[in-house]
Amino acid sequence: MCPPDRDAAIPAVYEGISAFEAQLGQHLGYSDWHEVTQQQIDLFAQATGDHQWIHVDPERAAAGPYGTTIAHGYLTLSLVPLLVKEIYQVTGLSMQVNYGVDKLRFPAPVPVGSRIRAGAELVKLERSANGGRATVRVTVEVEGSDRPACVVDTIAMMVSERP
Repeated sequence: MCPPDRDAAIPAVYEGISAFEAQLGQHLGYSDWHEVTQQQIDLFAQATGDHQWIHVDPERAAAGPYGTTIAHGYLTLSLVPLLVKEIYQVTGLSMQVNYGVDKLRFPAPVPVGSRIRAGAELVKLERSANGGRATVRVTVEVEGSDRPACVVDTIAMMVSERP
Protein backbone atom coordinates (compact mmCIF):
# COMPACT_ATOMS: atom_id res chain seq x y z
CA MET A 1 0.00 0.00 0.00
CA CYS A 2 1.14 3.54 -0.63
CA PRO A 3 2.23 5.74 2.28
CA PRO A 4 -0.04 8.68 3.08
CA ASP A 5 0.73 11.66 0.89
CA ARG A 6 -0.94 14.29 3.09
CA ASP A 7 -2.48 14.81 6.53
CA ALA A 8 -5.41 12.37 6.59
CA ALA A 9 -7.40 14.57 8.98
CA ILE A 10 -7.90 17.27 6.33
CA PRO A 11 -9.90 16.22 3.25
CA ALA A 12 -8.80 17.53 -0.13
CA VAL A 13 -11.33 19.97 -1.57
CA TYR A 14 -11.95 20.03 -5.32
CA GLU A 15 -13.80 23.10 -6.53
CA GLY A 16 -16.26 21.64 -8.99
CA ILE A 17 -16.41 18.56 -11.17
CA SER A 18 -13.71 19.84 -13.55
CA ALA A 19 -11.19 20.15 -10.70
CA PHE A 20 -12.11 16.67 -9.52
CA GLU A 21 -11.86 15.30 -13.07
CA ALA A 22 -8.29 16.63 -13.25
CA GLN A 23 -7.42 14.00 -10.61
CA LEU A 24 -8.33 11.12 -12.94
CA GLY A 25 -5.96 8.21 -12.36
CA GLN A 26 -4.55 9.82 -9.22
CA HIS A 27 -4.50 8.60 -5.64
CA LEU A 28 -6.67 11.03 -3.67
CA GLY A 29 -5.33 10.29 -0.19
CA TYR A 30 -6.22 8.36 2.97
CA SER A 31 -8.78 8.61 5.73
CA ASP A 32 -7.94 8.53 9.41
CA TRP A 33 -7.71 5.18 11.18
CA HIS A 34 -10.94 3.94 12.81
CA GLU A 35 -11.26 1.10 15.32
CA VAL A 36 -13.93 -1.52 14.60
CA THR A 37 -15.64 -2.45 17.87
CA GLN A 38 -17.77 -5.39 18.95
CA GLN A 39 -20.59 -2.94 19.63
CA GLN A 40 -20.54 -1.83 15.97
CA ILE A 41 -20.55 -5.46 14.85
CA ASP A 42 -23.43 -6.35 17.18
CA LEU A 43 -25.49 -3.33 16.08
CA PHE A 44 -24.89 -4.21 12.43
CA ALA A 45 -25.98 -7.80 13.12
CA GLN A 46 -29.10 -6.50 14.81
CA ALA A 47 -29.89 -4.13 11.92
CA THR A 48 -29.37 -6.76 9.21
CA GLY A 49 -30.41 -9.96 10.97
CA ASP A 50 -27.00 -11.52 10.25
CA HIS A 51 -26.13 -13.10 13.60
CA GLN A 52 -23.55 -15.61 12.35
CA TRP A 53 -21.36 -16.73 15.26
CA ILE A 54 -18.12 -15.57 13.60
CA HIS A 55 -19.41 -12.01 14.09
CA VAL A 56 -21.38 -12.02 17.34
CA ASP A 57 -20.16 -14.88 19.57
CA PRO A 58 -16.73 -13.95 21.00
CA GLU A 59 -16.34 -17.25 22.91
CA ARG A 60 -17.07 -19.46 19.93
CA ALA A 61 -15.11 -17.19 17.56
CA ALA A 62 -12.05 -17.43 19.83
CA ALA A 63 -11.82 -21.09 18.83
CA GLY A 64 -12.61 -20.31 15.19
CA PRO A 65 -10.37 -19.62 12.21
CA TYR A 66 -9.56 -16.00 13.15
CA GLY A 67 -9.23 -16.36 16.93
CA THR A 68 -11.79 -13.59 17.48
CA THR A 69 -14.94 -12.14 16.02
CA ILE A 70 -14.72 -10.37 12.68
CA ALA A 71 -16.72 -7.57 11.11
CA HIS A 72 -19.29 -8.42 8.49
CA GLY A 73 -18.01 -7.64 5.00
CA TYR A 74 -21.04 -5.44 4.44
CA LEU A 75 -20.31 -3.58 7.69
CA THR A 76 -16.88 -2.77 6.27
CA LEU A 77 -18.52 -1.63 3.04
CA SER A 78 -21.04 0.49 4.96
CA LEU A 79 -18.15 2.42 6.57
CA VAL A 80 -16.87 3.55 3.16
CA PRO A 81 -18.88 6.84 3.12
CA LEU A 82 -17.53 7.76 6.58
CA LEU A 83 -13.97 7.03 5.48
CA VAL A 84 -14.22 8.70 2.05
CA LYS A 85 -15.57 11.98 3.44
CA GLU A 86 -12.26 12.28 5.30
CA ILE A 87 -10.32 11.92 2.04
CA TYR A 88 -11.99 14.40 -0.34
CA GLN A 89 -15.00 16.53 -1.11
CA VAL A 90 -16.22 18.18 -4.28
CA THR A 91 -17.78 21.63 -4.00
CA GLY A 92 -20.19 23.28 -6.44
CA LEU A 93 -22.63 20.39 -6.40
CA SER A 94 -26.33 20.60 -5.67
CA MET A 95 -26.15 16.93 -4.66
CA GLN A 96 -24.11 13.78 -4.85
CA VAL A 97 -25.84 10.41 -4.53
CA ASN A 98 -24.80 6.77 -4.62
CA TYR A 99 -25.38 5.21 -8.02
CA GLY A 100 -23.92 1.79 -7.25
CA VAL A 101 -20.73 -0.22 -6.96
CA ASP A 102 -18.60 -2.39 -9.24
CA LYS A 103 -15.99 -5.04 -8.48
CA LEU A 104 -16.68 -5.45 -4.78
CA ARG A 105 -14.26 -7.80 -2.98
CA PHE A 106 -13.45 -8.67 0.65
CA PRO A 107 -9.90 -10.16 0.44
CA ALA A 108 -9.17 -10.20 4.19
CA PRO A 109 -11.16 -10.16 7.45
CA VAL A 110 -11.48 -7.23 9.85
CA PRO A 111 -10.90 -8.64 13.36
CA VAL A 112 -12.71 -6.91 16.20
CA GLY A 113 -10.54 -4.21 17.77
CA SER A 114 -8.49 -3.67 14.61
CA ARG A 115 -8.13 -0.31 12.95
CA ILE A 116 -9.11 0.38 9.35
CA ARG A 117 -8.59 3.25 6.95
CA ALA A 118 -9.43 3.86 3.31
CA GLY A 119 -7.45 5.05 0.35
CA ALA A 120 -9.17 6.37 -2.78
CA GLU A 121 -8.37 6.75 -6.46
CA LEU A 122 -10.50 8.41 -9.13
CA VAL A 123 -10.66 5.79 -11.91
CA LYS A 124 -13.37 7.21 -14.19
CA LEU A 125 -15.50 10.31 -14.60
CA GLU A 126 -18.23 10.40 -17.22
CA ARG A 127 -19.59 13.88 -17.84
CA SER A 128 -23.27 14.62 -18.49
CA ALA A 129 -25.30 17.75 -19.17
CA ASN A 130 -26.06 18.26 -15.46
CA GLY A 131 -22.83 16.97 -13.91
CA GLY A 132 -21.23 13.56 -14.09
CA ARG A 133 -20.82 10.04 -12.78
CA ALA A 134 -17.61 9.39 -10.85
CA THR A 135 -16.09 5.97 -10.20
CA VAL A 136 -13.75 5.98 -7.22
CA ARG A 137 -11.81 2.86 -6.23
CA VAL A 138 -11.79 2.63 -2.46
CA THR A 139 -9.37 0.27 -0.74
CA VAL A 140 -10.03 -0.37 2.95
CA GLU A 141 -6.87 -1.43 4.77
CA VAL A 142 -6.51 -3.19 8.12
CA GLU A 143 -3.61 -1.85 10.14
CA GLY A 144 -0.81 -4.42 10.11
CA SER A 145 -2.32 -6.58 7.35
CA ASP A 146 -0.72 -7.14 3.95
CA ARG A 147 -4.11 -7.63 2.28
CA PRO A 148 -6.95 -5.11 2.07
CA ALA A 149 -10.25 -5.84 3.82
CA CYS A 150 -12.36 -4.38 1.04
CA VAL A 151 -11.79 -3.13 -2.49
CA VAL A 152 -14.75 -1.50 -4.21
CA ASP A 153 -15.34 0.78 -7.17
CA THR A 154 -17.99 3.18 -5.87
CA ILE A 155 -20.08 5.11 -8.39
CA ALA A 156 -21.58 8.49 -7.51
CA MET A 157 -23.89 10.78 -9.47
CA MET A 158 -22.64 14.35 -9.14
CA VAL A 159 -25.17 17.05 -10.01
CA SER A 160 -23.75 20.54 -10.58
CA GLU A 161 -25.34 23.56 -8.97
CA ARG A 162 -27.52 25.58 -11.33
CA PRO A 163 -26.17 29.11 -11.97
